[in-house]
Amino acid sequence: MDIMNKKTDGKVSIIIPARYGSTRFPGKPLAKINGKPMIYYVYKQAEKSKLATSVIIATDEERIFKAVVEFGGNVIYTSKNHESGTDRIAEIAESLPDNCEIIVNIQCDEPQINPLAIDQMIEPLLKDHTLVMSTLITRIQHETELYDSNVVKVVKNRSNFALYFSRSLIPYQRGDGVVMYYKHLGAYAYRRNFLIKYSNLKPTPLEISEKLEQLRVLENGYNIKLVETDYNSISVDTPEDLEKVQLIMENECKIL
Repeated sequence: MDIMNKKTDGKVSIIIPARYGSTRFPGKPLAKINGKPMIYYVYKQAEKSKLATSVIIATDEERIFKAVVEFGGNVIYTSKNHESGTDRIAEIAESLPDNCEIIVNIQCDEPQINPLAIDQMIEPLLKDHTLVMSTLITRIQHETELYDSNVVKVVKNRSNFALYFSRSLIPYQRGDGVVMYYKHLGAYAYRRNFLIKYSNLKPTPLEISEKLEQLRVLENGYNIKLVETDYNSISVDTPEDLEKVQLIMENECKIL
């Protein structure tokens, strides 16, 4: 049976953490695209996953909660004390039914998140029960991204497990040969029990230095499976990013 065409009977839940506060773009989840809040588009794209059986928005903000209820989405209040989206989804993960084995973390600022890429990320955890975590990567196509600290680079081993993530250019090419550079896309799938354990681990030195949560996993000796995809995420970090995404989505509608 083709696992990509089979719903998983409650085993997989997508959780989208959404907070109102943002240094560069306050209220970002509610920013309007064609008259609807950005979080609406993220939710609707996540619902198209063939492997996930539920989509939940996790928030501590009443305005986001009301907006999700208005468009008929599934939303749950969380504590206001969480320092990260991972902690926010871990709170919900603990309360889900026992048959839920895999939790998917999708960022609330990617209104064009690709449902196929989500399923590609989930599939390894369904096939190999020794895996605790997976994430998406794609080849870097533009040289400017190599030196952009907002673009997280990743290097991998021959079994497609992460060796390291960095905001710096990695690997450094000193000798001859062709080097492939990969960009990390900010979506994750976790074994549920591992997510809860991970959220309780203390921040680690490299994580604190790079401001990259996933380094906590590597520094504690766990593996992260890397899934390469052709999909290249477009995150909305600033009002200028929102204008670019809105233009892209308007053009796609005209083509259709």
